[in-house]
Amino acid sequence: MPASDESHEDDPRARAARTKRDRTRRALLDAADSAFGSRGWARTRMEDIAQSAGVSAATAYNHFPTKHALLGHVYQPLVRPLIVQAHNDIAAGRSMLDAIDDQVRALCRVTDRNHELTAALWSAVQEYTIRVGGAADPDDQDDPRTLVPIPEALLLLIAHGQETGELRPYPSALEMSTLVVNLLLLRSVNRPGETPQTTAELLLTVIFGSLRPDLILITDSDERPFRRAQ
Repeated sequence: MPASDESHEDDPRARAARTKRDRTRRALLDAADSAFGSRGWARTRMEDIAQSAGVSAATAYNHFPTKHALLGHVYQPLVRPLIVQAHNDIAAGRSMLDAIDDQVRALCRVTDRNHELTAALWSAVQEYTIRVGGAADPDDQDDPRTLVPIPEALLLLIAHGQETGELRPYPSALEMSTLVVNLLLLRSVNRPGETPQTTAELLLTVIFGSLRPDLILITDSDERPFRRAQ
């Protein structure tokens, strides 16, 4: 590192400015988490979040240029551990059947514990999708679909399972992971009283019914047909 950069890093004024920026960003994220979680997407304004965080609206927009981006950064930490776990499961050579089972159940617990925030995210995603008129652009850092890649962990696991032959190759990992996550988010909004266990059984039946139909029990009753072999 050049000497000028080192001196800048050691400058107390630079450190103080950086600390202030970090605190402001944290205050905005905390205020947004509370606001979106209590008032939802439509009734939450950037100006209200800024006021709760004790900063001006201009400062809030300087940190997060859109409400979509702010919500994406609020929700992002809930998804990141699931993606890390998917990479770890693949690296460890774990059965993708077990890994997908655990991943779906964990994702259902996350959306259940954060129901109002998840409903706000779903609304933000729908609004942004209509605005841009197409799929997510990886370079668009205002797009909540880019900031919160909920399907990514499932996409990784399903793709690996298809590569190893554990899962059928069709539908593709991209199609299946997107379909399942869209169904999860939709049910989170429309069926707020549904338990995460019930939601997980439905999603796993969809996944394995398409990619491993031998795991689905054929029954004449209305009980859930998905049962993983022990």
